[in-house]
Amino acid sequence: MNMDKTPPIVEIRNVSKSYRRGSIPIPVLTDITFDIAKSEFLAIMGPSGSGKSTLLNLIAGIDHADTGSIIVGGQDITDMTETELARWRSGNVGFIFQFYNLIPVLTAFENVDLPLHLTGLSKRQRREHVEMALHMVNLDDRLDHYPGQLSGGEQQRVAIARAVVIDPVILVADEPTGDLDAELAVDVMRLLGDIHAKGTTVVVATHDMDMVRDLGRRAIILKGGRLVEEHL
Repeated sequence: MNMDKTPPIVEIRNVSKSYRRGSIPIPVLTDITFDIAKSEFLAIMGPSGSGKSTLLNLIAGIDHADTGSIIVGGQDITDMTETELARWRSGNVGFIFQFYNLIPVLTAFENVDLPLHLTGLSKRQRREHVEMALHMVNLDDRLDHYPGQLSGGEQQRVAIARAVVIDPVILVADEPTGDLDAELAVDVMRLLGDIHAKGTTVVVATHDMDMVRDLGRRAIILKGGRLVEEHL
């Protein structure tokens, strides 16, 4: 929980979520409550099927909770419509996927530029933002390359650049190293640590406790859809 007087950037209260298999509800998250401090690096951990991805999707406004409330950056996203959530996400959330989710017919530059089309930035301003984001992930020389011309690690760095180009309130990453070998995984986690060091709030789902310990960050542990442990 947040220990100082600064309001948390994310407040999650009594959140539950189920999906349906035919007429049978399948509980995924049950009565989840915790805060995320502004500029914190938080790891969400737990075995496969514990609800990590679902929790990230709720925090990022990709899905709705069944019960409870989620406030991000002072805005209650719980009852927003799909249109309202899409507008809110475009200016507040950067999402990094395990399998990159790059558009294969677009260059690295064009993939990173894509979310900026939802903003009011001019073409020149968008170019400046994209070049800065790709420079941050050390891909200045790959702007015109297509995803198929990039290594897995380079594709994930493009995905990270795309996520941070909007200067999000919160950066959410779902198993961002899950498709990478050990050396590339370390590079990606260090990059997320660097982004966090500049003041961005980062929430990452991961199985890798060693990396979390190396970064010295807080972790919450899910098991069976419940928050069972919270520690540094």
